[in-house]
Amino acid sequence: MEKRVLGRTKHHSTLITLGCAAARPDDIKEVDSFINLALDRGVNHVDVAPTYGNGRAEEILGKWIKEYRNNLFLACKTTMRTKAEATKELKRSLQRLKTDYFDLYQLHALDDPEELRIALSENGVIKAILDAKEQGLVKYIGITSHNPENIVKALEGFDFDTVLLPVNYVLHAHPEPQNDYEPVLSIAKNRNLGVIAMKSAAKGPWLTEEKPYRTWYQPFHTQKEIDEALWFTLSQNVTTAASASDIRVAKMMLDAAERYTPMKKEEQQQLLLKAAKYTPLFPRNMA
Repeated sequence: MEKRVLGRTKHHSTLITLGCAAARPDDIKEVDSFINLALDRGVNHVDVAPTYGNGRAEEILGKWIKEYRNNLFLACKTTMRTKAEATKELKRSLQRLKTDYFDLYQLHALDDPEELRIALSENGVIKAILDAKEQGLVKYIGITSHNPENIVKALEGFDFDTVLLPVNYVLHAHPEPQNDYEPVLSIAKNRNLGVIAMKSAAKGPWLTEEKPYRTWYQPFHTQKEIDEALWFTLSQNVTTAASASDIRVAKMMLDAAERYTPMKKEEQQQLLLKAAKYTPLFPRNMA
């Protein structure tokens, strides 16, 4: 699988990041099989959060991190917004994941401007992460958000090393300030920030009660659709794309990444025309 440099971290990340929201405790055999498959295919960037499965995802992943630590770029996250809360959570995540340090630690799901203000304040989470960095517990600092406008504000207040945000052709076909990722990608290019894309396989919000996939959005679910969606995302100014929380979709994303070739502009335009009939996932009030 192709690798790209994750900005100033200089890590060569695979086109797919192992998104560990798929690490669910109700079927450990299936989860272990998927993690083993991803690692066998060379995936070297892992993303997890303590909110995934209320901590169970970290516990499930721990044995894999312990065995493969030297070969993996390990990214974790926190939804805590204050220094005290974040310090406690960071140490607990280290224990669960059986590691001495994180390659990347991210302020997670910072969609709200007020939460961003608190996070970057004197007693905010950013102070906990900076302390952890001084102690050698964290190498690089990132931010994740579904709201590109908030990421731009965050980058004005702190020099993050990476950004994680939705980069998706359906969003691009329905541009709104709250889903337009282009300004963030432009800043990232100018500052040499690593860009981790999420929701690349998202078709839109669920529009029916029936939800046959373990994703909180309606995913594309055929190999052809996922090929198109992922190849579009990877043809933008991104480093890597996180795999979906549904293992069936994630496996198809792995397969698509292994066969990736840059998508021509004409092909991208055809996709955007097709997406005109879809409902974009963001902003959420459009659903």
